[in-house]
Amino acid sequence: MNSNTLFYFIIAILLIQFLIEALLEYLNAQRYTNVVPNELNDVFDKEEYRKSQEYKKTNYRFGLASSVFSLCLTLIFLIFGGFEWIDTIARSYSDNPILIALIFFGIIMIGNDIVTTPFSYYHTFVIEEKFGFNKSTKKLFWTDKIKGWIMMIILGGGILALIIWFFQWAGTSFWIYAWALVALFSLFMNLFYSKLIVPLFNKQTPLEEGSLKSKIEAYAKKVGFELKNIFVIDGSKRSTKANAYFSGFGKEKRITLYDTLINDLEEDEIVAVLAHEVGHYKRKHIIFNLSASILLTGFTLFILSIFINNPEVSLAIGVSQPSFHAALIGFGILYSPISEITGLIMNAMSRKFEYQADDFAKETFSSKPLISSLKKLSKNSLSNLTPHPAYVFMHYSHPTLMSRIENLKA
Repeated sequence: MNSNTLFYFIIAILLIQFLIEALLEYLNAQRYTNVVPNELNDVFDKEEYRKSQEYKKTNYRFGLASSVFSLCLTLIFLIFGGFEWIDTIARSYSDNPILIALIFFGIIMIGNDIVTTPFSYYHTFVIEEKFGFNKSTKKLFWTDKIKGWIMMIILGGGILALIIWFFQWAGTSFWIYAWALVALFSLFMNLFYSKLIVPLFNKQTPLEEGSLKSKIEAYAKKVGFELKNIFVIDGSKRSTKANAYFSGFGKEKRITLYDTLINDLEEDEIVAVLAHEVGHYKRKHIIFNLSASILLTGFTLFILSIFINNPEVSLAIGVSQPSFHAALIGFGILYSPISEITGLIMNAMSRKFEYQADDFAKETFSSKPLISSLKKLSKNSLSNLTPHPAYVFMHYSHPTLMSRIENLKA
């Protein structure tokens, strides 16, 4: 397949993906005016539901505007030689392929972040502020942004440099070594993310002694779940939205509660939420997801190894001097339809796992406090109570609220 054919294929992929996504968003938006399901009348009153509907409509309009902007920017780069321009700049600083690639991607990533920052700023300080979610300050917003850039340069740049070095050393067999590198990095981050990365952005403190900690420890002992690390994270400094998550393995496993979760829920509801998280661990979902992610990475890198030496891939995005970094951009777009399919499969598995974790919580603790916690969390985040089935199928990693309640009551 020559570069011109690949170019039009890339354009077609971008346009088709945009149109499918726009259609899904439109179908979903048509259900924003649906009435509150009877099951949720005890949580949402008319005014709260009106606010929820307005929040979703606002985000729909904002999402459409930002996605149109992103599509136009990408098409402009492809049609008017934007990637060739950046490649020329990168090559003016060095002849080393690794340094050229790092400069090339550095310009693209940081440049894209700068261009899209007004959108994230508007979403945080206008939309989230309007609906009472935002707790972040402008100083915190920019500090997070700078920290994100530093992490991207150190971690992303380091991994990219090693992958290109593997390519120079091993040729098309580079994917095996790159796969091993990414797998080790994924395992390391799963074990130590909460210790190394989270403290750069949030403060974590051990859950203080009291009835909540006693209930959590009693439940953990009952189900044979060794738990020594229970932390509270200051999520409230950015948003009022609540969350809880489980991370790590062995001695490094820990449960982290957002302070907003503790403020929003009763103690039994918090234990029920944690019972759900323990269910994921007990049912081996975390190991499955990590293993599946590593296998998919290996598959992607293998396919990349087939494309990476084809100069037509670089030429298809307008870069006249074929290279690893230019081919990586073209491959990323060409591979996206396959990525969409694997994403659908992973989402379907994730929804199944959520039901299993809910069942575990129901069997080992109680369904009633879990149901009430799900209702409260949905209300407090103004989530969509009646999403379109097609949108759920394509995007939801969790079942809908009503589906989870029906399952818990079964």
